[in-house]
Formats: sequence, structure tokens, C-alpha cells
Amino acid sequence: MDLFKLISDIEKVDPEIYERLDPRRRVFQHFGTAGKALTAAALPVVFSGIFQRAYGQAALPADIQAVLNLALSLEYLEFYFYDTGLKTPGLIPATDRPAFEVIRNDESGHIKTLRAALGTAAIPEPTRAAFDYSGGRGTQAGPFAAVFSNYALYLGVSQSFVDTGIRAYKGGAPILMPNKTVLQAALNIHSVEARHSSHVRTVRRGVAANAVATTVPGNPANLNLQPKSWVSGNDNGGPSPNTTPSTAAVYGPGNPATGAATAVFFPGEENITQAGVNIQTNTTLTGATVTAAAASEAFDEPLDAATVKGIARNFVLATTTLFT
Repeated sequence: MDLFKLISDIEKVDPEIYERLDPRRRVFQHFGTAGKALTAAALPVVFSGIFQRAYGQAALPADIQAVLNLALSLEYLEFYFYDTGLKTPGLIPATDRPAFEVIRNDESGHIKTLRAALGTAAIPEPTRAAFDYSGGRGTQAGPFAAVFSNYALYLGVSQSFVDTGIRAYKGGAPILMPNKTVLQAALNIHSVEARHSSHVRTVRRGVAANAVATTVPGNPANLNLQPKSWVSGNDNGGPSPNTTPSTAAVYGPGNPATGAATAVFFPGEENITQAGVNIQTNTTLTGATVTAAAASEAFDEPLDAATVKGIARNFVLATTTLFT
């Protein structure tokens, strides 16, 4: 175990990790001598204790554990997806590999951060064999069966995963609010996932247009194939709205879809009303109305845990306990 690389990985998603560890600086000061007496087998236990104290999660409530474990399950889904893609010869062009290596490594860092925050409450670590990226729930014959031989399809599935993760993190935020430290760490990961989504979307439309990605604008008439770098409306149901499973659920409403103004509810990404104000028609700030697409693009909508699990469950073996 490389302690400093581990902390460096965590720093990518939690810039304040050193601040959290600072009160325990003496632990690290003693590592120079005491560390020599520790066996390799004992190091993970020591480090786990350090991070548990740093994040103060010794008594995390059950609902917070559930949110973080769902996030951890999604991170495993994504990590093995990118790791498998990078290990598949000829799938990812050489020019695109560095970015996907960064994304794969970010997912690995998120896993380490979440496991450190959860401690012994973390779900058991799954293997690559737990996932079926064809969308076939173990048959390997779902609508995305060619995902590791068709780069355009790989990018489409990737977009669905990152966009699901973004809505999942935002949906879990109200539950994490009582623990500000954990909330901030989770939202830091949320922002990283948003950058992943923007990059994948940009590459996708470049591949679709057979042109340099940054020179190709999103096509509102065909967002399924040439998305913008951000979600617009309901994104026309995503990359594959007419398959089973469909990607439409990634951008659609959650449960409940509507509710009172002060209640938590989960509208689709095409939502244009925030805090009771219609963003499209309100002219108080700008003096002008905006399009429904522009109004929807200004906000990411959260998604409830049950809906997130329903989407992700299509990509694991039916026999696993992930996303149940």
C-alpha cells in the first residue's frame, strides 16, 4: 500500500483531505519510525482507522451508509467499465486513451474515498464478473452486447453511466446534509463526474460527425447521437431510448415525480421550474424569457435511489446483490 499515493488519489476528489488529517499529524510524524515496526498486513488496519477518524464516520447513520454504498456500487460499475475498455485492444483510439485513463483512475480514487468514509460498513468489493455491460443482466446478450467492440456504442453507454451517477449523487445530497464533511466529499465527487460527462459527450459527437470533437456543436435535432456537452431537456431519451433497457430512464422523472413545493420530488431533466419559479418565463432578473431547453440546461435534476438502482440493475448479473 502506497500511503502517499492513496492520499494523493483522495485529494483529487477531496481537496481538504490534508486539512482533515492535520489534527492527526502526529500519526504521520511517527510513521517514520513506528511505521518501520509495522508489518505489511497491519498497514490497512492502521490506515482505515486514520481515515475513519478523519471523516468522523464512526457512527454514520444507516441512511447515510445507504447513500454512500449506492454511490460506491455505481463507482465499481464505472471503474470496471473503463478498466475493461482500456484493456480491450483496439477499442479506444490512442488519442482518446489518456483521458479515459484519467477517468478510470478517478473512479478508483472515488472507490477508495468512499470505502474510507464507510469503513466496515462498506459493501463487499465485487469483481469484474459481477457486471454485464450488454444490459442483459448476465446473458451478455443485451442491446449493448457490442459495447467493447464498437467505440461509438461504448461512448453512448459511458454517457448513460456518468449521467446516472451525477443524478444519484445529487439525489442523495439531502440525506447527507446532517454530516457536512461527508456531504462536501460527495459533492466533490459529483463535480468530477460532471466533468467526465462533459468530456464523454464531447468525444461522442465528434465520433458521430467524424470530425474533431471540439469543433462539432451539439445537434438539438439529434441529441441521441450528437449530444451537447451538458444535458439539454430530457436529452431525447439519451443515446438509446428505444431499446430494452432504455436509456430514457437516465433523463426521465424519478419517484415521486411531482409534489408540494416544499417536498422532495424528482422531475425529469426537462424541468424548467425551480423553487416554484418558472425559469423560462421569469423576467425579473434578465428582462427576457429563455427557451425551455436553456431553462432546463441550467440545472441538474436529482434522482431517487430506487430509480437509480432500477437503471443500474440492468448492468449486473441477476444473481448479485448489487443495486437491490
